[in-house]
Amino acid sequence: MTIRALIFDLDGTLAETEETHRAAFNASFAARGLDWHWSREDYAVLLKTGGGKERLRAFQAGLPEAARLPEADLLRLHAEKTETYGRMIAEGAVGLRPGVEDLILHAREAEMAIAMATTSSRPSVEALVRACWGKPADRVFDVIAAGDEVASKKPDPGIYRLALDRLGLPARECLAFEDSHIGLQSARAAGLGVVITPSTYTAEDDFTGAAYCAPTLEQHNWPLILKAMLLSC
Repeated sequence: MTIRALIFDLDGTLAETEETHRAAFNASFAARGLDWHWSREDYAVLLKTGGGKERLRAFQAGLPEAARLPEADLLRLHAEKTETYGRMIAEGAVGLRPGVEDLILHAREAEMAIAMATTSSRPSVEALVRACWGKPADRVFDVIAAGDEVASKKPDPGIYRLALDRLGLPARECLAFEDSHIGLQSARAAGLGVVITPSTYTAEDDFTGAAYCAPTLEQHNWPLILKAMLLSC
């Protein structure tokens, strides 16, 4: 069986964005006068929960009830954070991880479809793609499945199933690229083979079940990634 599409996670896989997300959350907390601050250690724990709004809810669950925001305020806070994150990305806060651009270019030359399956919202997708490629997201990716389009975030497989549905391809003809345990669980539950490139926050995750685990997507790793493609078929 031939691999006909590559499906990429965004945060941590295409780019090391999580520190920028954390900074945007903290800036938004401060702008609202909240005494909340997420350290790297705090955020490492919160990343076990997929989705920014879901992380805010998980964080609030550990606060006294009197210190919690109503759901409407929490959603506004998340929207403010997304705007702040977009500005940071536009100002050049992050770039693509090594090998990503070349791999996507070569996949295009091989007539593969390129998709994204991410828990991030569509505005965050657009901000990163425009900053890194200088183009709208739908000119780089044939299919985009973003977090707000599914009922449950990773590790639920819904986001990958949505991407597969939009590609019109079976899972056996696609390969997923992830950086985290919850992303791996999501993609595997959708029937996909998975190549892992651990990121700053996920280096200690359990990647049992991945077709291959590489430090980066640079060209010297492509022969083993190709082998992973064949094994995942």
